[in-house]
Amino acid sequence: MLTVLILIALPLASHAVEPDEMLADPVLEARAREISKDLRCVVCQNQDIDSSNAGVARDLRLLVRERLVAGDTDQQVLDYIQARYGDFVLLKPPFKPETYALWLTPFVLVLVGAGGVIAVLARSRRNKATAGLSDEEERRVSELLAQSERDVS
Repeated sequence: MLTVLILIALPLASHAVEPDEMLADPVLEARAREISKDLRCVVCQNQDIDSSNAGVARDLRLLVRERLVAGDTDQQVLDYIQARYGDFVLLKPPFKPETYALWLTPFVLVLVGAGGVIAVLARSRRNKATAGLSDEEERRVSELLAQSERDVS
């Protein structure tokens, strides 16, 4: 059973990385895979470059491996690619003025949503509090109750 699971998972582990892209040095290949997890495919947009079959993703994978073979550190590789493609290529872009909207929009949306929920609940409570009977309605209910008591007796 374990062997079957391993055989099923083995192709999934390689994702879109082609055999001709892989480095002979397993340490460098592992570093390339880790770096690739932080890089977005600029065509697919919500996939890391290891998961994408797009040509641009392949080019980025090759570029990462080329920079590693040249002796760059992981951060130098990321910096190099970020300089060429911009912050968009990073799956976790830095927190800076150009990306404030990207980072802060989810929090603003949650606050606006919470404010809307609070406003609806407050309006609902206010409507329930003022939904009492008018004087005329109370008089009519009293008459009906008195009449039903007389009919029962």
